[in-house]
Amino acid sequence: MALTADDKKQVKNIWSHIAPNAETWGSEALDRMFKSELQTTTYFSKYDLHTGSPHLKSHGKKVMDALTEAVNHLDNIPGALSKLSDLHAYELRVDPGNFPLLAHCILVVLAIHLPKKLDVCTHQALDKFLAAVACALTSKYR
Repeated sequence: MALTADDKKQVKNIWSHIAPNAETWGSEALDRMFKSELQTTTYFSKYDLHTGSPHLKSHGKKVMDALTEAVNHLDNIPGALSKLSDLHAYELRVDPGNFPLLAHCILVVLAIHLPKKLDVCTHQALDKFLAAVACALTSKYR
């Protein structure tokens, strides 16, 4: 499902509140995913995955920074994330089913931290955006 002009506007508007909290909220989303979907920890066997660990914070920031890159290229998300897609598909071989799981956890974290800003339209736009990111990241698996 393509992002509409209004979806793009909604995503950009809320992202200004998200980007400054990238490390904290990204870490929280990963922590939530790792605890609720234990199979996702497989790819992080050398990481300390305890809540608030430096590894979790570092990777959480990387995830959110990648999403910021996608927000900055809403008209070409696959192009913006091409190298990341290559990395996850060919080198890391991450199960593509993990991307929607993380997207869900990101939405939950954002709902916790931005309850008044995450209205129905913004929630829908972010959900579509995260689905587009997941699609872009899994495009090299085919």
